[in-house]
Amino acid sequence: MFDVGLTELMVIAVVALVVIGPERLPKVARTAGLLLGRLQRYVGDVKADINREMQLDELKKLQQQVSTEVSSVEASVSHELREIEGDVNKAIASEVEVAVPPAPTSEVVAADAAPAPSLAAAEQATENKT
Repeated sequence: MFDVGLTELMVIAVVALVVIGPERLPKVARTAGLLLGRLQRYVGDVKADINREMQLDELKKLQQQVSTEVSSVEASVSHELREIEGDVNKAIASEVEVAVPPAPTSEVVAADAAPAPSLAAAEQATENKT
């Protein structure tokens, strides 16, 4: 950071001893150490806050990407589902048309044709056979 060597530290210590005096030098050194510790903690807190903000921004971007991907997958699945449903409905409709022939629109009863036996007459005929 400051690139201070051993000789520079000795010069600073001698100047501080001369300027401050031997009586007050330990108290000033303790106060400087406390201030330096507070400064380091403050710098560490600022770095941690910046890192949290960067991670929060990255998470927001990731969340946005995931939500767009999910919506596109949802749209494609619903589209495919609608197509399959339409195909199934067409297949069912064609099978129903094949299985049930259309009923005649008008019945023409022939004059010589005998009338259809009633249900009661059919039951009575089966009872007589037994």
